[in-house]
Amino acid sequence: MEQVLNAVMDLVVPPASMVMLAFAWPTLSFLRGVEWALKTLTKEDMLGKVVVITGASSAIGEQIAYEYARRNANLVLVARREHRLFGIRDNARLLGAGQVLVIAADVVKEDDCRRLVGDTVSYFGQLNHLVNTVSLGHDFIFEEASDTTAFPHLMDINFWGNVYPTYAALPYLRRSQGRVVVNAAVESWLPMPRMSLYSAAKAAVVDFYETLRYEVKDDVGVTVATHGWVAGEASGGKFTLEEGAAEMQWKEEREATLSGGQVERYARALVAGACRGDAYVKHPGWYDVFLVFRAFAPDVLAWTFRLLLSTAAPAPAAAAAARRPAPPALPAPPARPLLEYPGARRPGQLQKLE
Repeated sequence: MEQVLNAVMDLVVPPASMVMLAFAWPTLSFLRGVEWALKTLTKEDMLGKVVVITGASSAIGEQIAYEYARRNANLVLVARREHRLFGIRDNARLLGAGQVLVIAADVVKEDDCRRLVGDTVSYFGQLNHLVNTVSLGHDFIFEEASDTTAFPHLMDINFWGNVYPTYAALPYLRRSQGRVVVNAAVESWLPMPRMSLYSAAKAAVVDFYETLRYEVKDDVGVTVATHGWVAGEASGGKFTLEEGAAEMQWKEEREATLSGGQVERYARALVAGACRGDAYVKHPGWYDVFLVFRAFAPDVLAWTFRLLLSTAAPAPAAAAAARRPAPPALPAPPARPLLEYPGARRPGQLQKLE
């Protein structure tokens, strides 16, 4: 009976939902517009508020710092290399920021996150917004990666680099009724080739904050900001870990060639949405149409991307082979079983009857 019910629901629910959504869309759009207007009128005043921005030396992090500076907030700029933050600090002050602190910290280390949050609260006495912008992408086909040592490093930056600062800041954000702002990407639900680990990490980040949203309830706001392809062509080069163990094609958001002011527009939309208390910020918004196809017509979406991506010339077989060593030869099968179980009969052996 359950199988019949599920079969009927599979046939009825998807088209019925599409019809209901088509009729309800105008009303939902109107209500969403009214909500946006009310939130705009009651948006949060950031004058004197304290904002921590991780990954502030990246292109996106820098522009977000400038947007908060225009709203006269106090800023705490965080990056591993603090010398990259001094120029951003000076520009933020010129734009109207209050006090601006620069802290060198590695957000994939829990102790560093506790320290930067503790220093912030000790100096300002409060923490209102935590903006996680740290991110590291890549531009290689998974199978062609010559060394897997960098895989955990990519996941650490893109996932734990968001989780650890949030864990350290949550008690103080609860106290101030503050907000966590997350820099996600469209690849979290629209995976693209050559970005497998990046897409997986961003999907994990989004799922983490969607769960956290229900755990913290109304005590702490959560804004998940999703950007599309805001940068130009990925810079080619070698991604080398501190231990010097892994090298591969890479791109980092702060190194990408920016085009058309996309990063500035994304940062403006993110900060405006966070101050309005929006749960989601998407730039540009037309990417949402792919969600409908992914839910109701995934084959159409798959065929479309295969058609678009088939126009790109594949890498020559010789170049691919040079990037990854040949797999070792398989060992010969054992001459006898690796494990022998007591009482097991071998072929042709008769069992003695007692």
